[in-house]
Amino acid sequence: MEPDARADGRQDRERGPAEGADPRRWHALWVTLTAGFMSLLDVTIVAVALPSMQRDLHASAPSIQWVVSGYALTFALVLVTAGRLGDALGRRRIFLLALAAFVLCSAAAGAAPTITLLVVARLAQGTAAGCLAPQNSALIQQMFRGAERGRAFGFFGAVVGVSSAVGPVVGGLILMLADGPQGWRWIFYVNVPVGAVAFLLGLRLLPRVAPRRRERLDLRGVLLLGCGVLALMLPLILAESGGVRRLWWLFPAGLGLLVLFARWERRLTAAGGQPLLDPRLVTSTRGYAAGAAIAALYFVGFSGVWLVFALYFQNGLGYSPLRSGLAVTPFAIGSAAAAVVAGRLVERLGRLLTVCGLAAVALGLGGAVLILRLAPADPALWYAGAALFVGGLGSGCVISPNVTMTLRDVPVRMAGAAGGALQTAQRLGGAIGTAALPGLFYVVLGTGRHDYRSAVAVAVGSGTVAILCALALAVYDWLRDHAPGPPRNPSEPSHDPTRAGRP
Repeated sequence: MEPDARADGRQDRERGPAEGADPRRWHALWVTLTAGFMSLLDVTIVAVALPSMQRDLHASAPSIQWVVSGYALTFALVLVTAGRLGDALGRRRIFLLALAAFVLCSAAAGAAPTITLLVVARLAQGTAAGCLAPQNSALIQQMFRGAERGRAFGFFGAVVGVSSAVGPVVGGLILMLADGPQGWRWIFYVNVPVGAVAFLLGLRLLPRVAPRRRERLDLRGVLLLGCGVLALMLPLILAESGGVRRLWWLFPAGLGLLVLFARWERRLTAAGGQPLLDPRLVTSTRGYAAGAAIAALYFVGFSGVWLVFALYFQNGLGYSPLRSGLAVTPFAIGSAAAAVVAGRLVERLGRLLTVCGLAAVALGLGGAVLILRLAPADPALWYAGAALFVGGLGSGCVISPNVTMTLRDVPVRMAGAAGGALQTAQRLGGAIGTAALPGLFYVVLGTGRHDYRSAVAVAVGSGTVAILCALALAVYDWLRDHAPGPPRNPSEPSHDPTRAGRP
């Protein structure tokens, strides 16, 4: 490694908060976390309002499904490109533009008079949310150093975990308070005042860092990556209407496009160009490839089980949307509590913390499966809540520590693209989980016995298997770090593959 890269790495990892740090960084963090919470909450909060939307707008089942799936699709499509734009044009600028667009699209969705306009507004809202998401992790890397960065990522992980789990609860509360035929519109309107305040605070608090130089956007890379992700996600997004069966051919097409994307990025990098996603992040950056794979596998189980639980509690046990959401709240509470503590421990324990967290999630979900399958319905809910709390504690030790471990050696100037790619892996894993696990639930339920207990056990059990696969990969990564050889000092400067060999 060249001396300038070594110095930059040491400065990035060891510089204390008093040395050039923005004194308003913690206030700025809460602005970005608020925006991130809103954008992630909107992935799940809308699900509980779909029946009333369908009734009020006289929409068909396939069209109303696009209110949820369209948002998730456009969210995932723009993550890497938006992260790269933040790196090139300034993360503060992209964050504020995306936040303003998110607020306007939320208002448009709430006011939509027809299902067509509602779907269009949700597609645009998902695009804005996808532009917001990578700026969050990139701004954390930009504003924080050392142990403070771990704490900041701890809060970030708490936001990711809680927003995904409490969406049905918040949606149920809003529908209860905004009672009436048009009450579902407040699911979107609630974003407007919160987002407006966050925008004004962001103008004041977010650090102004001028981009180093104007860079050309890799348009061919954008096209190849976007089309590849679209091809992989579209059949999963349309799974409930037979998308996997009708559009199965998109899976090999999508994989082929991603292979072409990887080849193009390597070719562009070798020629000294400016790739959308530098391939050396995967091949030469310690922990990045393993962390992205762990994230994808974890989100297969993590994202899918909440839809399965909602189907079981509402359709199988007859719970209201609010009560159904409250039944899984112990997981969200455990996740939020553990994530904040985990942010302080990740610098000391490293990948071992992720290993312990994944083991606890598998134990919690596996225990909940056995309880719901074997115990009587009423006491099972309480016992399953205790198991879900254990799983939540584990989840808090997975999401933010994995983000920290995955991005810790990524050069700060590439933080947006790297964070966007990591979240794309999460979204792709989430899309697989939300399509496959409810699908398994319905397959078991459709055997003729309408056995809801067996259906929830098979579906959540399959999600637990995905989490066990992530655990196996995390154990492998941890053992590899502790293999015989020269030990790596945690304070050792991070390797910057993009600067190696430069004068």
